[in-house]
Amino acid sequence: MNSQSFHLAQANFARGRGPVDSPVMAGFAALLDYINSVADRSPGFVWRLQTEDGDSTAIRVFDDPLIIFNMSVWESMEALHDYVYRSDHQEPLRKRRDWFERSDTPSLVLWWVPIGHAPTVEEALERLGLLQTAGPSSEAFTFQKPFPPADSALETEIRPLSGCDTQT
Repeated sequence: MNSQSFHLAQANFARGRGPVDSPVMAGFAALLDYINSVADRSPGFVWRLQTEDGDSTAIRVFDDPLIIFNMSVWESMEALHDYVYRSDHQEPLRKRRDWFERSDTPSLVLWWVPIGHAPTVEEALERLGLLQTAGPSSEAFTFQKPFPPADSALETEIRPLSGCDTQT
């Protein structure tokens, strides 16, 4: 297999300062549909976790109902990076402290999946656990410490992308 056989999965979570429908989260809730549509139209976007409502805010993966979880798949690290840091996603990213608490542990995890594979919540939680307990590796990494696909025939070094901010 080579890197052309893989897509990049990402999962992240954040603890809201209140329920999604509360006044403190109103600004976030108002932007959610638009930001999801920006992702859906972004070059390199493949898939995102969502309910029939069109987002993942109702999906509970932790016991805490204030934790919002999302997951998506992208053609490449560059495609995801461009969406996160160079699209209209920048605005809510800058305002995230208004809506979400700071996390002392990694809240974003990246990993490679075979093309056509939609990762499961269980898979994402496993990868997040690996990152939180062992740090970045080829199995679970971050923008700052990226890894090529484990089965990649390419021997090129993957470098951190500039302009990344990993703290939620």
